[in-house]
Amino acid sequence: MPGTGFVQVVTTVGSREAADALARSAVEARVAACAQVLGPVTSTYWWEGAVQSSQEWTVTFKTAVYATLEEHIKRLHDYDVPEIIATPIDAGLPAYLDWIARETTPRDVRASDP
Repeated sequence: MPGTGFVQVVTTVGSREAADALARSAVEARVAACAQVLGPVTSTYWWEGAVQSSQEWTVTFKTAVYATLEEHIKRLHDYDVPEIIATPIDAGLPAYLDWIARETTPRDVRASDP
């Protein structure tokens, strides 16, 4: 089955406040139709030559404009190397996918549609 052009994007941040702010800013900027905040979770990872553990919050976005969302996350994220992972949405409820497309289209483009 061919892809839909839609992706689900995940990142993690170090506080609930940062997660909520990033989620809201992405939706307000129309680079994501939806953003869900989950957490806290405990992440264990290699960083600067040692195994580290920290409490983080996961933000999951739904979008049709991955590259623009990636730039948005990189610009606002406070990690040196933020997790930004996109998973293609191979299928979904057509009405939901249409909604993602509508909500990630800039207002000036939508206003000119018939």
